[in-house]
Amino acid sequence: MAAEQARAIARAFAPQRPWGHRGDYYYALFKLRSDPLYPGVLDALRGSSAPLLDMGCGLGLLAHALRRDGQLMPYRGVDNDGSKIQRARIAAQRAPLAETRFEHVDLLATVPEHHGNVTLLDVLQYLPAAVQPVLLQRAAGMLGVHGRLVIRMAEADHSRRGVMSRLTDRAANLIGWMRSRPRDYLDVATVQAQLQQAGLSVSTRPLYGNTPFNNWLLVARRD
Repeated sequence: MAAEQARAIARAFAPQRPWGHRGDYYYALFKLRSDPLYPGVLDALRGSSAPLLDMGCGLGLLAHALRRDGQLMPYRGVDNDGSKIQRARIAAQRAPLAETRFEHVDLLATVPEHHGNVTLLDVLQYLPAAVQPVLLQRAAGMLGVHGRLVIRMAEADHSRRGVMSRLTDRAANLIGWMRSRPRDYLDVATVQAQLQQAGLSVSTRPLYGNTPFNNWLLVARRD
């Protein structure tokens, strides 16, 4: 994302007072400028007006990126980190973002009801292996005729990128940024096959950008 757009979004996460904590501001600024996730997801969703459920939304940066891109579909973000959800709500009010809401939801306990578009961005590896195919099946069932399921996932194989992906996910948990530790990593072919069995057509491509990670983008639609 262009530096000017990233700064404009990050301002919503800046403290109201000069001496306030600026961690979220710098995180948003760095993430939006460096991560190829946002251009990839914006491209995948562009042209759809169906409501979006963003499972594992974190601070809700995707909602800000969508509105900056002119994508106005209703947005609902859920995450298991209540503190991030509260900060996401504050930033959305400051922006302000229309038709946007955030909820504290643990996907291990509850999968929200939804019909439309779905995103699962860097989420699967934090769920137990037994839960992952169940969540993918539920997500596939949420898609309407024009709905899209967009997944960003890391393949934690033995390549240098795969090892770096695993180490970074573990570090994010150790420093407290992620509430859950990484548990099980699927490979792209397995996720693609599970979605195809659910009646979806799936496109896949690497989403490395200038990062050292083994990230992939999957976009699924109903045949």
